[in-house]
Amino acid sequence: MEYTVQKLGQLAGISTRTLRYYDEIGLLKPARINSSGYRIYGQWEVDRLQQILFYRELDVGLDEIKAIVDSPEFDARRALSRHREQLLAKRRQLDALIANIDLTLAYQKGMTDMSDKQKFEGFKQQLIDDNEAKYGEEIRAKYGDEQVDKSNAKLKGMTKEQYKEIERLSEDIHATLAQAFATGDPAGELAQKAADLHRRWLTFYWDRYSKEAHAGIAQMYVEDERFKAYYDKDQPGVAEFLREAIRIYTGIDA
Repeated sequence: MEYTVQKLGQLAGISTRTLRYYDEIGLLKPARINSSGYRIYGQWEVDRLQQILFYRELDVGLDEIKAIVDSPEFDARRALSRHREQLLAKRRQLDALIANIDLTLAYQKGMTDMSDKQKFEGFKQQLIDDNEAKYGEEIRAKYGDEQVDKSNAKLKGMTKEQYKEIERLSEDIHATLAQAFATGDPAGELAQKAADLHRRWLTFYWDRYSKEAHAGIAQMYVEDERFKAYYDKDQPGVAEFLREAIRIYTGIDA
């Protein structure tokens, strides 16, 4: 079945302006333009739009979505399975946050006690569930259930100060990596600083750091289209650059 831009917008519950914008940026182009100049969308475009809207529901940016669905390795059926896992994780996140709000309200009314640790448990669980939904399959296959479970337990035990340090390190990594990428030298001082910041960031999650695992996860950043899209969203090639910087930093060619 074919749809005009208006009919497809009504079917999907989005505006025609959004569909025209998706066409402009090359995210979703019509199958053809008819003799009257109307955009016409077919089944392939309908299925692609469904994938786009799933990713949008999960707060993925348009540039990242385009990189994912345009990748030669993109598998629609596998993507749907991931969407389901991510939406279930999102539901668990909301349940955890609602429970945290209920406990906080009871605490504020003097009905129960609430430790400082409990005040942040919902947010920590949200981060764990989000990571599991997005990357759990690949990480568990690469490092095993025991290592991932230890990492999650370590995250749940973090203090408020440690959590803030993680966020600060993440910002420093991206800022330093952008400066290093501009130099084009993965062995340079800035690139090696970015690799060291990345190591420090990993130690907050990992039960035990190893150079081999560090080099391995850098390789995964290039091989997995979602990791690659995340690092390449500002500048194409950043994921490969970070991998090379980490290889030099660790002395390991993964």
